[in-house]
Amino acid sequence: MTDRPTVAFARFAMPKKGSAVVLAGEGGGLGENVRACDPESVLPRAFEAAGFSGGLAKSVEILAPAGTELDRLSAVGTGKADLLGETSWLRIGGAAMAAARSASDIVIVADLPTGAPSAEDVASLALGMILRAYNFDKYKTTSRENGDEKPSGKVKVTIQCADPAAAKKAFVRAEAVGGGVILARDLVNEPANVLGPVEFAAKVKDLEKLGAKVEILTEKEMKKLRMGALLGVAQGSVRPPRLAIIEWNGGKAKDKPVAFVGKGVVFDTGGISIKPAGGMEDMKGDMGGAAAVVGLMHALAARKAKVNAIGMIGLVENMPDGNAQRPGDIVTSMSGQTIEVINTDAEGRLVLADLLWYCNDRYAPGFMVNLATLTGAIMVALGHHHAGLFSNDDALADNLTEAGIATEERVWRMPLGTEYDKMIDSKNADMKNTGGRMAGSITAAQFLKRFVKETPWAHLDVAGTAMGSPLSEINRSWGSGFGVRLLDRLVADHYEN
Repeated sequence: MTDRPTVAFARFAMPKKGSAVVLAGEGGGLGENVRACDPESVLPRAFEAAGFSGGLAKSVEILAPAGTELDRLSAVGTGKADLLGETSWLRIGGAAMAAARSASDIVIVADLPTGAPSAEDVASLALGMILRAYNFDKYKTTSRENGDEKPSGKVKVTIQCADPAAAKKAFVRAEAVGGGVILARDLVNEPANVLGPVEFAAKVKDLEKLGAKVEILTEKEMKKLRMGALLGVAQGSVRPPRLAIIEWNGGKAKDKPVAFVGKGVVFDTGGISIKPAGGMEDMKGDMGGAAAVVGLMHALAARKAKVNAIGMIGLVENMPDGNAQRPGDIVTSMSGQTIEVINTDAEGRLVLADLLWYCNDRYAPGFMVNLATLTGAIMVALGHHHAGLFSNDDALADNLTEAGIATEERVWRMPLGTEYDKMIDSKNADMKNTGGRMAGSITAAQFLKRFVKETPWAHLDVAGTAMGSPLSEINRSWGSGFGVRLLDRLVADHYEN
């Protein structure tokens, strides 16, 4: 992958070399410290010539600007001052990184006509730059991706701001969250021949370096727990399943943990109910839910969040094989409930059924949120701009919706109800694993609901957002890392001490 930029903070000074990026307010207004970087006043003339008016994340550039020794001077618009928020600053940072192009030494002059941004805003700008710089290119020999030029080596970013010490302190949290997003992107982007269940579990163990406790259960241990639903999915692959449990104990000993559960199907052929060949290569991303959980736990541990949190992911590969489960098979879940497998491509809910039951039974959490690239039906309903939200608890659902608005990792609540629940009743077992095409994402959620008892629970169907989501100022990657910032905000706003 492209090396992550190193970020430093400094007081305002005239940039002397490399590439400089300044901020411009609505109408192209410039702050005092920005004007000092433009001794020949070339920026206003360039704005007029380019029709640049300071729109949010819009940019204009000048090569070898007069009166300086800079290679490039760029301006990025911040839009209306009264609309600036955290996600705006992320976008500004992403646009600034793009404006700097292939420069290896970048100076950002964070000043505006209305005054210097706060330390928190500067930290968000820095995070936006890091997220934009991400490029999964470890297997490439070319130097360009998605239209962005790739720097030839390490990139150094210096952000000039009013209070460098405060900005550096604020950036500690932002950088931790950014590290979680990048980890999730890496996991989703890795090809399945490199990242199987065992290899994925090994990467989870790396979280111990941050102070988290990690436990890996093998197939033998899952058999002892009678996880027949999860193991049924795994039995067609020569690659053994793993169950990874991450504990972060940053809260008070008496506090109930909050729990996050992820579907980790490292590759999904559909099994015997095999998928069409077209686009099947994207099924390396069917572990996007698990990737988000691991990224979140990285963020919580790295920023020393004052919360007790559990991350649990089930890692399997769904393959067609002489030993694969068949449509019509009946498996017994850890809960004791029996499931008729109507379609082996409805496998993620089988994995989650045992995980949710085990997580609830072992940890008695205050709530559980599971994430899964579960259904194509949710993309039909919501496209790539919202994740589907299903919940048995209004307060938890409201908190998730609020966090989604704040981070622009948006969710949209979908219905649950007895009418939909009846659609997964089976004449041969306690339930079947699919209710058919109609309301497919809802019946999948109803299936999961049967394994959570009365614990507050939310299911996020991230099939349209974890992979292949639209490119933006802060994401040029196929694997988006969706869910890390969303859930970190949920915890920070409502569940930390």
